[in-house]
Amino acid sequence: MARKIVHVDLDAFYCSVEELQRPELAGKAFAVGGSPESRGVVSSCSYAARMQGVRSAMPMRNALRLCPDLIVLHGNYADYSRASHEVMERFEQWTGLVEPISIDEAFLDLSDLPEPGEELARRLQQDIREHTGLPCSLGVAANKLVAKIATDAGKHQHHAASPPCAITVVPAGEEEAFLRPLPVEALWGVGKVTAEYFHQAGIFTIGELARLEERVLVKQFGVMGHELYLRARGIDDRPVYTEYEAKSISQEVTFDRDLGQQEALEGTLRELSETVGRRLRKAELAGLTVKLKLRWPEFSTITRQTTLPHPTDVGEEIYQTALDLFRRNWEKGKAVRLLGVGVSRLQAPSRQLEFWSEPVEKQRRLEQTLDALNLRFGKQAIQRGKKKIYE
Repeated sequence: MARKIVHVDLDAFYCSVEELQRPELAGKAFAVGGSPESRGVVSSCSYAARMQGVRSAMPMRNALRLCPDLIVLHGNYADYSRASHEVMERFEQWTGLVEPISIDEAFLDLSDLPEPGEELARRLQQDIREHTGLPCSLGVAANKLVAKIATDAGKHQHHAASPPCAITVVPAGEEEAFLRPLPVEALWGVGKVTAEYFHQAGIFTIGELARLEERVLVKQFGVMGHELYLRARGIDDRPVYTEYEAKSISQEVTFDRDLGQQEALEGTLRELSETVGRRLRKAELAGLTVKLKLRWPEFSTITRQTTLPHPTDVGEEIYQTALDLFRRNWEKGKAVRLLGVGVSRLQAPSRQLEFWSEPVEKQRRLEQTLDALNLRFGKQAIQRGKKKIYE
């Protein structure tokens, strides 16, 4: 019996949460992200803004050039985290087989339910809307790979100022036929650099990629060549992962003397974050939520956390998130007794086959290299400088 795997993607999640709180934003062009004066980027944008060319990850100043009337919101990530938890709780009312893959995406295995996949998807979509007010798009297939691509394909066909609320179903046995006409970039694991390689070889669709012999792909991409060979044919036997032994990975330090110097505290915060990143990579895990722990001299303790839009095992990204939490919760000069950093909501890391094309991926590869060098020559034998390589 074929599995029924559902991939759920909340439509323009940050913007949808903002619209729930500010209904007057409905139908307007707005974006959540950083300030254009400080090289901020678009984290999420409404579909009305997308109609004018605005896209996620675009520099905010470019977005304002395309859409001068764009409303810019800096966002409340605590609200987004709460909304995400509400949605995940709804998923668990349907099945215990839920695998969150980001703050606004998850896989569900509904194979045990008797209804057809399309009917289940429509009921699930309606349930999420009724209980959380949030729109979502869904892909249904016999495996995670095709379900995810089905969701993306459904959303890409949408060209309107309203959320797509798409449902795309790929019947079991039709995976390869569904994938065949799609652009090679749609395949999980093919990023910009890899796609350009294929384009130069005259390969523009997944169907054209599927005609390549496995040995050719393995020769060019190593073990990932074997993965590409399978994925181009819609083959993916991975289960829906529901939990891991480790619930969180954290690192903390209690100072011999209470510490109040900003530079020293932030330097310690970086070291803690890098240690957490190394431990995540060693465990082959990534986490969605970054937590900061502060204990004052009188032993009172606070914890603050932020949920990221994607899971991470990158020490620099963990540090920048923890640093933001620290600066928002520490009064300059105030002494600190204990400082800690942790990452939770752990899951298997999801990678793109990108060769240094994305800043965060570039940082991750650099940190992996440092991991290997320190393992060979001794702990902390080689360290990275403090300069950030991404915003």
